[in-house]
Order: sequence, then C-alpha cells, then structure tokens
Amino acid sequence: MSVLFQSLLVVNAVFFLFYGFQCLVSRYMVEEFSRYGLPDSQRLLTGTLQILGSAGLFTGFIFPLIGALASAGLSFMMLVAFIVRIKIRDGFFQSAPSLIFMVLNAYLSIMFIGVLNKL
Repeated sequence: MSVLFQSLLVVNAVFFLFYGFQCLVSRYMVEEFSRYGLPDSQRLLTGTLQILGSAGLFTGFIFPLIGALASAGLSFMMLVAFIVRIKIRDGFFQSAPSLIFMVLNAYLSIMFIGVLNKL
C-alpha cells in the first residue's frame, strides 16, 4: 500500500468515525436529519453504519477484502446522501462533501481491489 493510499484511508476512516458518533449524539444532527425528512431511526442507522465502515477501513490494513467492502459501502452511502441533498434542494457547497467522499471511497475501494489482486 502506498503512503498516499494509507494516508487517504486513515483520514477517511477518522472522518467517518467522527461523523458517525456525531450522528448518534449531536443535537445538530437530529435537526439535520429532520430537515432531510428522515426519521430518527435513519440517523441512528447512518451513524452506526459509518462507525462500522470506519472500523472496516482500519481493518482493511490487515484484511483488504474487508477494506474494499467497507469503502464500497461508504461510497454507496455517500451517493445516497448526495441524492438526498439534491432532493431537498441544498446548494452545491452543502452537497459537495457527500460527492467528494463518494469519489474518495470509490477510489479506496478500487485501490483495495488492486491490493487483493496482488495477493
């Protein structure tokens, strides 16, 4: 694994760990999910899946298949988040992070697959 790949992986995993916990405990996130028109159960599921995705990314250092699955799952989650943002008519700057993290996780997934192919 290259240093760039490892660095992107760690930064991404830390981001999703932080954001996942925020989904579970932050009053702001309760208000945001309400603004999205999503139930509280969706916020709790999202936070839990982000924490598990983060753990899967870190696990990918040892088991690349788990990292590939985690990054693919997070990429899909960010695609859904982007669609939700567009649906509620958020502007470009509010929608851009989900798009950026979708692309980043897709890249990480492809890189994990490359690692798996070398095994």
